[in-house]
Amino acid sequence: MWIICAASKRSAKSAIRYFSTPREHASVARLIAKSAASGLLPIRIGTVTLTEETPAAITALMPFAGKPRALSVALKAAHGVAFPGPNRSSAKGGTRVCWSGLDQAFLIGDPAQADLADHAALVDQTDAWAVLHLEGEDAAEVLARLTPISLSRDSFKRGHAARSLLGHMTALIIRTGAQGFTILIFRSMAATATHELDVAMRGVAARAALQPPP
Repeated sequence: MWIICAASKRSAKSAIRYFSTPREHASVARLIAKSAASGLLPIRIGTVTLTEETPAAITALMPFAGKPRALSVALKAAHGVAFPGPNRSSAKGGTRVCWSGLDQAFLIGDPAQADLADHAALVDQTDAWAVLHLEGEDAAEVLARLTPISLSRDSFKRGHAARSLLGHMTALIIRTGAQGFTILIFRSMAATATHELDVAMRGVAARAALQPPP
């Protein structure tokens, strides 16, 4: 089935394809779920690869007054990770917990266990964020073109996290390894972030190509 806007009837290119499912003598649109960077990633340029991660859930955890320690204990028991300190992140298996602001953290991966609500406000943020991963020998150099924070291994170590800028966009940046970074960006900015990182990757690769061989 096709939907054609009144102003666009003359052009078949303006038609929008969608699928419908019969429901009680009417047709109901059946939506097709897509990730934030669907069709844009992965890309590899030079030594760096940019991919998208699609965690099952992203939950904001905000401990109640006097409950941070109790939340950390419950979080450790339920998900294997403790509530992080400022600018810190930790992971176990496919679950990561990451500091995301004053008295707040993101649980990324498995949905939050219901009993955590005894100790904190839980807010589902899954559809609000795009999760990108930058990996490779020159990943830090690529990211350094877009963020003002120091990414040296001495100052921004594995497990460190920072709320900062990626170009003109607010981002949460996590170092996940010696050559790896996970970047959370608002979902609406996924295409722009991908473009900015693509340009930075091309710039770093082009500069490396001009260097004389060792």
